Amino acid sequence: MTEFCHIAPIEFLDLVENHKTHLTLAHLIETSEQYTSFYRKLKSHNKDATIIMDNSAFEMYKQGKPMLTPTKVLEMAEVVKADYVVMSDYPGEHSSKTIEAAIDLAPLIKKQGYGTFFCPQSKVGDKEDLISAFEWASTSKHVHYIGVSILAVPNAYNVEKNNKLQRFVARYMFMQELKQRGILDRIKDNDKKVHFLGMVDGPNEIKLMAPFKRYIDTWDSSAGIWLGLNGGKFDGSPTGIYDGKFEKEVDFDLKQSDVFLDNYRLAKYNIDYIDTLVQRYLNYVEY
Repeated sequence: MTEFCHIAPIEFLDLVENHKTHLTLAHLIETSEQYTSFYRKLKSHNKDATIIMDNSAFEMYKQGKPMLTPTKVLEMAEVVKADYVVMSDYPGEHSSKTIEAAIDLAPLIKKQGYGTFFCPQSKVGDKEDLISAFEWASTSKHVHYIGVSILAVPNAYNVEKNNKLQRFVARYMFMQELKQRGILDRIKDNDKKVHFLGMVDGPNEIKLMAPFKRYIDTWDSSAGIWLGLNGGKFDGSPTGIYDGKFEKEVDFDLKQSDVFLDNYRLAKYNIDYIDTLVQRYLNYVEY
Protein backbone atom coordinates (compact mmCIF):
# COMPACT_ATOMS: atom_id res chain seq x y z
CA MET A 1 0.00 0.00 0.00
CA THR A 2 1.56 3.27 -1.13
CA GLU A 3 0.85 6.32 1.05
CA PHE A 4 1.40 9.81 -0.34
CA CYS A 5 2.80 12.59 1.86
CA HIS A 6 1.73 16.03 0.63
CA ILE A 7 3.96 18.86 1.82
CA ALA A 8 2.33 22.22 2.52
CA PRO A 9 3.29 25.74 3.67
CA ILE A 10 2.71 26.16 7.38
CA GLU A 11 -0.59 28.05 7.19
CA PHE A 12 -2.01 25.45 4.78
CA LEU A 13 -1.38 22.30 6.81
CA ASP A 14 -5.15 21.78 7.04
CA LEU A 15 -4.87 20.43 3.49
CA VAL A 16 -2.90 17.39 4.71
CA GLU A 17 -4.40 16.65 8.12
CA ASN A 18 -6.46 13.68 6.89
CA HIS A 19 -3.51 11.84 5.38
CA LYS A 20 -1.95 8.96 7.26
CA THR A 21 1.74 9.40 6.50
CA HIS A 22 3.74 12.63 6.73
CA LEU A 23 7.25 13.74 5.90
CA THR A 24 8.20 16.60 8.22
CA LEU A 25 11.06 19.00 7.65
CA ALA A 26 13.54 19.42 10.48
CA HIS A 27 14.34 23.05 9.71
CA LEU A 28 10.65 23.94 10.07
CA ILE A 29 10.33 22.08 13.37
CA GLU A 30 13.29 24.12 14.55
CA THR A 31 11.88 27.50 13.50
CA SER A 32 8.06 27.31 13.56
CA GLU A 33 5.94 26.68 16.63
CA GLN A 34 2.80 26.53 14.46
CA TYR A 35 4.30 23.78 12.29
CA THR A 36 5.55 21.90 15.34
CA SER A 37 2.22 22.17 17.15
CA PHE A 38 0.33 20.79 14.15
CA TYR A 39 2.42 17.63 13.96
CA ARG A 40 2.64 17.14 17.70
CA LYS A 41 -1.17 17.22 17.91
CA LEU A 42 -1.58 15.04 14.84
CA LYS A 43 0.58 12.32 16.38
CA SER A 44 -1.16 12.49 19.74
CA HIS A 45 -4.64 12.30 18.17
CA ASN A 46 -3.84 9.58 15.63
CA LYS A 47 -1.66 6.78 16.93
CA ASP A 48 -1.66 5.16 13.48
CA ALA A 49 -0.07 8.19 11.84
CA THR A 50 3.48 7.74 10.58
CA ILE A 51 5.97 10.61 10.67
CA ILE A 52 9.24 10.58 8.77
CA MET A 53 11.61 13.27 10.05
CA ASP A 54 13.52 14.61 7.06
CA ASN A 55 16.90 16.22 7.62
CA SER A 56 16.01 19.07 5.20
CA ALA A 57 19.12 18.26 3.14
CA PHE A 58 17.31 18.93 -0.15
CA GLU A 59 16.09 22.34 1.02
CA MET A 60 19.50 23.26 2.47
CA TYR A 61 21.27 22.06 -0.68
CA LYS A 62 18.98 24.10 -2.94
CA GLN A 63 19.46 27.19 -0.75
CA GLY A 64 23.23 26.75 -0.50
CA LYS A 65 23.00 26.53 3.29
CA PRO A 66 24.87 24.17 5.65
CA MET A 67 23.13 20.93 6.59
CA LEU A 68 21.51 20.53 9.99
CA THR A 69 23.59 18.44 12.38
CA PRO A 70 22.40 14.90 13.21
CA THR A 71 21.99 15.96 16.83
CA LYS A 72 19.65 18.75 15.77
CA VAL A 73 17.60 16.43 13.53
CA LEU A 74 17.21 13.97 16.42
CA GLU A 75 16.06 16.78 18.70
CA MET A 76 13.41 17.72 16.15
CA ALA A 77 12.33 14.06 15.84
CA GLU A 78 11.73 13.88 19.58
CA VAL A 79 9.59 17.03 19.51
CA VAL A 80 7.01 15.49 17.14
CA LYS A 81 7.49 11.83 18.15
CA ALA A 82 8.66 10.78 14.70
CA ASP A 83 8.81 7.14 13.63
CA TYR A 84 11.76 7.36 11.23
CA VAL A 85 14.71 9.72 10.97
CA VAL A 86 16.47 10.55 7.72
CA MET A 87 20.20 10.13 8.21
CA SER A 88 22.81 12.56 6.89
CA ASP A 89 23.35 12.42 3.14
CA TYR A 90 25.70 14.24 0.83
CA PRO A 91 24.32 15.10 -2.64
CA GLY A 92 26.92 15.15 -5.39
CA GLU A 93 29.56 13.35 -3.33
CA HIS A 94 30.79 9.77 -3.51
CA SER A 95 28.36 7.22 -2.06
CA SER A 96 30.88 6.15 0.58
CA LYS A 97 30.46 9.43 2.46
CA THR A 98 26.71 8.92 2.93
CA ILE A 99 27.24 5.23 3.76
CA GLU A 100 29.87 6.03 6.38
CA ALA A 101 27.55 8.60 7.94
CA ALA A 102 24.79 5.97 8.15
CA ILE A 103 27.11 3.45 9.82
CA ASP A 104 28.02 6.09 12.42
CA LEU A 105 24.50 7.41 13.01
CA ALA A 106 22.28 4.34 12.80
CA PRO A 107 23.16 2.89 16.24
CA LEU A 108 22.31 6.20 17.93
CA ILE A 109 19.07 6.61 16.01
CA LYS A 110 17.95 3.05 16.77
CA LYS A 111 18.97 3.39 20.42
CA GLN A 112 16.61 6.35 20.71
CA GLY A 113 13.76 4.26 19.30
CA TYR A 114 13.55 5.49 15.70
CA GLY A 115 13.73 3.66 12.43
CA THR A 116 16.57 4.67 10.14
CA PHE A 117 16.03 6.26 6.73
CA PHE A 118 18.95 6.10 4.30
CA CYS A 119 19.07 8.34 1.23
CA PRO A 120 21.70 7.04 -1.24
CA GLN A 121 23.78 9.67 -3.03
CA SER A 122 26.61 9.58 -5.55
CA LYS A 123 28.96 11.73 -7.56
CA VAL A 124 27.30 13.50 -10.49
CA GLY A 125 27.31 11.33 -13.60
CA ASP A 126 28.23 8.15 -11.71
CA LYS A 127 25.21 5.84 -11.96
CA GLU A 128 27.18 2.79 -10.81
CA ASP A 129 28.20 4.62 -7.66
CA LEU A 130 24.53 5.24 -6.83
CA ILE A 131 23.56 1.65 -7.62
CA SER A 132 26.29 0.43 -5.26
CA ALA A 133 24.74 2.53 -2.46
CA PHE A 134 21.35 0.87 -3.02
CA GLU A 135 23.08 -2.51 -3.11
CA TRP A 136 24.66 -1.81 0.27
CA ALA A 137 21.38 -0.57 1.77
CA SER A 138 19.45 -3.62 0.54
CA THR A 139 21.22 -5.89 3.06
CA SER A 140 22.53 -3.48 5.69
CA LYS A 141 21.47 -3.88 9.31
CA HIS A 142 21.75 -0.08 9.61
CA VAL A 143 18.89 0.66 7.21
CA HIS A 144 15.11 0.35 7.63
CA TYR A 145 13.94 2.78 4.95
CA ILE A 146 15.55 3.69 1.61
CA GLY A 147 14.89 6.95 -0.22
CA VAL A 148 14.85 7.27 -4.02
CA SER A 149 15.80 10.90 -4.37
CA ILE A 150 14.50 13.48 -6.85
CA LEU A 151 18.06 14.84 -6.77
CA ALA A 152 20.31 11.80 -6.48
CA VAL A 153 18.96 9.83 -9.45
CA PRO A 154 18.99 12.68 -12.00
CA ASN A 155 22.43 13.62 -10.64
CA ALA A 156 23.66 10.08 -11.26
CA TYR A 157 22.56 10.34 -14.90
CA ASN A 158 23.89 13.93 -15.06
CA VAL A 159 20.47 15.25 -16.17
CA GLU A 160 19.33 17.15 -13.08
CA LYS A 161 19.79 20.55 -14.67
CA ASN A 162 18.38 21.86 -17.95
CA ASN A 163 17.05 18.56 -19.30
CA LYS A 164 13.46 18.05 -18.18
CA LEU A 165 12.69 15.15 -20.55
CA GLN A 166 15.64 13.09 -19.33
CA ARG A 167 14.95 14.06 -15.72
CA PHE A 168 11.31 12.98 -15.94
CA VAL A 169 12.20 9.38 -16.89
CA ALA A 170 15.38 9.09 -14.81
CA ARG A 171 13.85 7.33 -11.81
CA TYR A 172 11.87 4.97 -14.03
CA MET A 173 15.08 3.89 -15.76
CA PHE A 174 16.89 3.63 -12.45
CA MET A 175 14.19 1.41 -10.95
CA GLN A 176 14.54 -0.79 -14.04
CA GLU A 177 18.25 -1.11 -13.26
CA LEU A 178 17.58 -2.01 -9.62
CA LYS A 179 14.95 -4.56 -10.65
CA GLN A 180 17.14 -6.23 -13.26
CA ARG A 181 20.02 -6.56 -10.81
CA GLY A 182 17.80 -8.10 -8.14
CA ILE A 183 18.29 -5.21 -5.74
CA LEU A 184 14.60 -4.32 -5.44
CA ASP A 185 13.74 -7.89 -4.54
CA ARG A 186 16.52 -8.00 -1.95
CA ILE A 187 15.13 -4.81 -0.42
CA LYS A 188 11.67 -6.40 -0.26
CA ASP A 189 12.93 -9.77 1.00
CA ASN A 190 14.80 -8.01 3.82
CA ASP A 191 11.63 -6.17 4.94
CA LYS A 192 12.96 -2.72 4.12
CA LYS A 193 10.72 0.10 2.93
CA VAL A 194 11.19 2.34 -0.10
CA HIS A 195 10.21 6.01 -0.26
CA PHE A 196 10.18 8.29 -3.31
CA LEU A 197 11.50 11.69 -2.32
CA GLY A 198 9.84 14.51 -4.24
CA MET A 199 8.41 14.58 -7.75
CA VAL A 200 10.12 15.55 -10.97
CA ASP A 201 8.37 17.20 -13.91
CA GLY A 202 4.77 16.22 -13.32
CA PRO A 203 2.44 13.96 -11.32
CA ASN A 204 2.25 11.40 -14.12
CA GLU A 205 5.58 10.07 -12.89
CA ILE A 206 3.26 8.05 -10.66
CA LYS A 207 1.93 6.27 -13.77
CA LEU A 208 5.49 5.48 -14.84
CA MET A 209 6.10 3.72 -11.54
CA ALA A 210 3.14 1.34 -11.82
CA PRO A 211 5.41 -1.62 -12.74
CA PHE A 212 7.22 -1.13 -9.42
CA LYS A 213 4.21 -0.57 -7.19
CA ARG A 214 4.95 -3.52 -4.91
CA TYR A 215 8.28 -1.95 -4.00
CA ILE A 216 7.11 1.62 -3.24
CA ASP A 217 5.75 2.18 0.28
CA THR A 218 5.55 5.97 0.48
CA TRP A 219 6.08 9.05 -1.68
CA ASP A 220 6.21 12.76 -0.86
CA SER A 221 5.95 16.01 -2.77
CA SER A 222 4.99 19.64 -2.37
CA ALA A 223 4.17 19.79 -6.11
CA GLY A 224 0.38 19.57 -5.93
CA ILE A 225 -0.19 22.09 -3.16
CA TRP A 226 2.51 24.54 -4.16
CA LEU A 227 1.51 24.64 -7.83
CA GLY A 228 -2.13 25.16 -6.87
CA LEU A 229 -1.42 27.95 -4.41
CA ASN A 230 0.41 29.69 -7.24
CA GLY A 231 -2.57 29.37 -9.58
CA GLY A 232 -1.46 26.25 -11.43
CA LYS A 233 -3.42 23.10 -12.18
CA PHE A 234 -2.34 19.64 -13.29
CA ASP A 235 -3.29 19.15 -16.93
CA GLY A 236 -3.64 16.59 -19.72
CA SER A 237 -0.05 16.84 -20.96
CA PRO A 238 2.17 13.72 -20.96
CA THR A 239 3.82 14.61 -17.64
CA GLY A 240 0.76 16.25 -16.09
CA ILE A 241 2.36 19.72 -16.15
CA TYR A 242 2.80 21.19 -19.61
CA ASP A 243 5.81 23.32 -18.70
CA GLY A 244 7.39 20.71 -16.44
CA LYS A 245 8.35 21.15 -12.81
CA PHE A 246 7.21 24.41 -11.18
CA GLU A 247 10.65 25.61 -10.14
CA LYS A 248 9.73 28.41 -7.75
CA GLU A 249 11.06 27.53 -4.31
CA VAL A 250 8.36 26.70 -1.77
CA ASP A 251 7.65 29.56 0.61
CA PHE A 252 6.71 27.77 3.80
CA ASP A 253 5.83 31.11 5.40
CA LEU A 254 3.18 31.95 2.78
CA LYS A 255 0.16 33.58 4.40
CA GLN A 256 -3.44 32.54 3.77
CA SER A 257 -4.29 36.22 3.33
CA ASP A 258 -1.96 36.32 0.30
CA VAL A 259 -3.71 33.48 -1.55
CA PHE A 260 -6.88 33.72 -3.59
CA LEU A 261 -9.67 31.28 -2.66
CA ASP A 262 -9.57 29.90 -6.21
CA ASN A 263 -5.91 29.01 -5.75
CA TYR A 264 -6.69 27.21 -2.51
CA ARG A 265 -9.26 25.19 -4.46
CA LEU A 266 -6.64 24.45 -7.13
CA ALA A 267 -4.34 23.08 -4.43
CA LYS A 268 -7.12 20.75 -3.28
CA TYR A 269 -7.76 19.71 -6.89
CA ASN A 270 -4.08 18.86 -7.35
CA ILE A 271 -4.03 16.85 -4.11
CA ASP A 272 -7.01 14.83 -5.32
CA TYR A 273 -5.34 14.36 -8.73
CA ILE A 274 -2.25 12.84 -7.10
CA ASP A 275 -4.24 10.72 -4.64
CA THR A 276 -6.34 9.35 -7.51
CA LEU A 277 -3.22 8.43 -9.47
CA VAL A 278 -1.79 6.66 -6.42
CA GLN A 279 -4.96 4.65 -5.98
CA ARG A 280 -5.24 3.84 -9.67
CA TYR A 281 -1.64 2.99 -10.48
CA LEU A 282 0.17 2.11 -7.25
CA ASN A 283 -2.62 0.64 -5.12
CA TYR A 284 -4.71 -1.04 -7.80
CA VAL A 285 -5.20 -4.71 -7.03
CA GLU A 286 -5.32 -7.02 -10.04
CA TYR A 287 -7.51 -10.09 -9.75
